[in-house]
Amino acid sequence: MRSFLASLVVLLSIVNVPAAVASPEGQMTFALQVSLAPVWFDPAETTSTSVPFIVLYAVHDALVKAMPGQPMAPSLAESWSVSRDGLVYEFVLRKGVKFHNGEPVTLEDVKFSFERYRGTAASAFKARIAAVEVVDAQRVRFRLKQPWPDFMTYYGTPATGAGWIVPRKYLEKVGDEGFKRAPIGAGPYKFVAFNPGVELVLEANEQYWRKTPSVKTLVFRAVPDSSTRLAMLKRGEADIAFTFRGVLAEEVRRTPGLTLKAVAAPVTEWLYFAEQWDPKSPWSDRRVRLAANLAIDRQALNEAETLGLSRVTASIIPRGFDFAWPAPLYEYDAARAKRLLAEAGYPNGFDAGTLFSDVLYAPVAETIANYFRLVGIRMVLKPIERAGFFKAVQEKRVKNVILIGSGALGNAATRQRRHGWPRAARTSTEAIPTSRISGARWRPRPTRPCSPRSGIPLDLRVRTPSGGVGLGPDRQLPVLRTVRGSEAQGEVTKRRRGAESLRTSLSSKVSTCQNC
Repeated sequence: MRSFLASLVVLLSIVNVPAAVASPEGQMTFALQVSLAPVWFDPAETTSTSVPFIVLYAVHDALVKAMPGQPMAPSLAESWSVSRDGLVYEFVLRKGVKFHNGEPVTLEDVKFSFERYRGTAASAFKARIAAVEVVDAQRVRFRLKQPWPDFMTYYGTPATGAGWIVPRKYLEKVGDEGFKRAPIGAGPYKFVAFNPGVELVLEANEQYWRKTPSVKTLVFRAVPDSSTRLAMLKRGEADIAFTFRGVLAEEVRRTPGLTLKAVAAPVTEWLYFAEQWDPKSPWSDRRVRLAANLAIDRQALNEAETLGLSRVTASIIPRGFDFAWPAPLYEYDAARAKRLLAEAGYPNGFDAGTLFSDVLYAPVAETIANYFRLVGIRMVLKPIERAGFFKAVQEKRVKNVILIGSGALGNAATRQRRHGWPRAARTSTEAIPTSRISGARWRPRPTRPCSPRSGIPLDLRVRTPSGGVGLGPDRQLPVLRTVRGSEAQGEVTKRRRGAESLRTSLSSKVSTCQNC
């Protein structure tokens, strides 16, 4: 999920080139830090992570999607509007757009794509959408049961895949599994070949409505090991690689011909205490959770892992998100942490079980475990392969303490609904343990002008930050990725296999995250 924004800008760069460029040529190879999964090919099954959008932005297209400088930009929809009462959203379809198999993109495809969506936000859509109506050949309407100010955030950004369009006729012919084996979309690149978990090959769609891509072939290779990704860059086997930390990031900086770039991304990481609701668990005591919070030197962790390029935060919600509350930070104070543990009845500390993490971020988890041990909280580290880790978290098969994070786009509401506090916590005015390291704080919302029908503010400008934002050892992490080639005047120049220059600065174009 750390790689999405960098990949997005790269993909848009190799598509958005001067009209003088005739035919696509050359090859660009990406070394990804995650395994490639067939589920990424189907927008209907997008998860709460942003990783699948690496593929979606290449193969598919959406009615509305995030673009450099525009959090919501018209794409397959040339325009959209909302009724004064907030109950009807109408989209006007762009004319002349075709899928890779030559079939036109129609509003029946739009309706079909939305209705088959079964991703993370499916229940939210089902609870709020009354009907999807095809008005005529160019217009489709979404009728809501009540005003929902976050509708476009869910539908028109990578918060979900509900707005990404697939060909109804083709999908009904081949079925869901057949579509994953040979996906067809309306994006700038066509599917060529896929070796599950290993490599994905795409080829330029020269009929793409926006611009003809300049690079002919894109190759995505799954390389979970950071040292191997770096070796591939040095040998010229990859052009762009993602997620380098600590000593490897320093090595990249020192290597001639490689450029290390930090791309601001809406990524936060936090600790979840799975046993905090059990009154018999030490984690049910707020003093213990606060001690754990104070035990971590976040700035030192920032310097060691991301070369000081991260921005320390105290919320799972990135500061750049709409309606985010800037929660106050906790300072590093190991002495106070020990006093709090003693007050809670653990003067000699306690055995806290297992600290689970995605194997990719095991070094971060290990550092946190070491900080805990210094104040008396003893934990055993257990990294799990990424796919298995997220599956285990989803199925609630991991316990004790979990290092988890999110890079999904959206706003404060979408992030909080995915990772927010349990229902039982929402009415309390006390410090409540949530999916962060310490207690959440409930802040009643002031009265605002609302829709007489629902009591929901219709004007986004008057909506308040979400109450109850958690306070935790979260760090907003930049994407540390390496580009082979030279850099001058904000342009990353690709030197190999005849690909055109990428006409954008990969670190400054994603305006939606500049203030994360």
